[in-house]
Amino acid sequence: MFFMKKGLYILLFWVLLCFSACRRPAMPKPYGYFRIAIPDTVYVDYTPENYPYSFRLSKNAEVRPHTQSNDPFWIDIYYPQLNTTIHCSYKPIHNNLRTLARDAQEFLFSHSTIASAIPAQEFAHPEHRVYGVYYELHGNTASPMQFILTDSTEHFFRASVYCNTIPNQDSLAPIYDYIRHDVRTLMESIQWH
Repeated sequence: MFFMKKGLYILLFWVLLCFSACRRPAMPKPYGYFRIAIPDTVYVDYTPENYPYSFRLSKNAEVRPHTQSNDPFWIDIYYPQLNTTIHCSYKPIHNNLRTLARDAQEFLFSHSTIASAIPAQEFAHPEHRVYGVYYELHGNTASPMQFILTDSTEHFFRASVYCNTIPNQDSLAPIYDYIRHDVRTLMESIQWH
């Protein structure tokens, strides 16, 4: 009787073991992307004293002087929640508009080896004497957006957007959408002084 009871327990153990082992094989989970919380936006006027320009800026951004340049009007617009920066440079025009535009184009097209497309959109705001071009770089480029603004006689403003992470267009799409709106607001609201 003892062996029958013991044999019954062993048989029951093997049956449970077989049932638990007969499930589907374990599959590794695919890589996922982290969730990006996009903040609400409220715009304020950014009017620094003694600067040759002003514009509207998101309250979620911090303006920092550009530390790698000696040019006093170069700034970085940093979004701490998104770890993204818009690098802005400013140059006064002294009969050198073509040179400034060519340098900006060369910098832009240095990304062409990675970008799958670089469509350009012209921009004009004649009431404020602001003309420019907005570029959106498609693909996993380091800079997904760049733009140039000028009045053609005195002011030349160039900016490029950088996410401070490995570029992946799919996972960063919510950030790109948010920053795209802020870039448009900046372009539409810039004024020369």
